[in-house]
Amino acid sequence: MENLMLIGLIDLSYLLGILIFVLDIVAIAGVVMGGGSIGHKLLWILLILLLPVIGMILYFVFGKNRG
Repeated sequence: MENLMLIGLIDLSYLLGILIFVLDIVAIAGVVMGGGSIGHKLLWILLILLLPVIGMILYFVFGKNRG
């Protein structure tokens, strides 16, 4: 029974990892296609790549509506 729960947790962690990866790609695409200077775009992309979850959340909350 414990093995089945462990397998479920492993599957859930893979799905969560894939979800974070896809949302990071969406955030980076939004940065690249959005307005703003090259410097701001590079900073957002670095933040998203170095801190995938926190950078993505910060971009969707603060960066998406700015030019």
